[in-house]
Amino acid sequence: MDFRWLGRVNYAEGLSLQEELVEQRHKGLIEDTVLLLEHDPVYTIGRTRDRSSLRNPDSLPFPVIETNRGGQATFHGPGQLVGYLILDLNAYGRDLHHYLRELESLLIDFTAKFGITAQRRDGLTGVWIDNRKLASIGVGVRKWISMHGFGLNISSDLSGYEAITPCGISDVVMTSLSIESSRDLSVAEAASSIEPVIRDHLKNLRLA
Repeated sequence: MDFRWLGRVNYAEGLSLQEELVEQRHKGLIEDTVLLLEHDPVYTIGRTRDRSSLRNPDSLPFPVIETNRGGQATFHGPGQLVGYLILDLNAYGRDLHHYLRELESLLIDFTAKFGITAQRRDGLTGVWIDNRKLASIGVGVRKWISMHGFGLNISSDLSGYEAITPCGISDVVMTSLSIESSRDLSVAEAASSIEPVIRDHLKNLRLA
């Protein structure tokens, strides 16, 4: 499995790279690939007629991009670790529900390394600490090759979420690894620490 730390990447460039890698993975030209990065500030939303989670699209402080993942609006920006997983899901059971749960599970295990007890919430995709949302998850699939993945808040600056209704959930409170651990963590530090957790979980999923 190929892991790539890309640093800070424009969202459109990151999406273009994903699409290129998905095609390469489908043709068997590359192995499963995980991209770890952070984005320039941007709001994204899945392909849905309901765009109410953007609140006032004409007055948002950052650009909005419609993308082919599931879900309502979310924010990507500096201080958030983004993981894009380009996987051939034929080797992982071709079960999207199970795959989403595995992404949640690996993030829960990762946050435990910082003394944080995170969990799922019934009926809601993502990772939570009580009623505070720590990470968002959204995936896309083409020919059973996955793309997109997770956004895990690292920095204590969460102001980018203030102009939207994150994931369309009213009154949601966003949180971050730095806030919950009372440590000033960097995205690069989190990226280097999460790689073995992702490897272990995908290995177990592949064998299941």
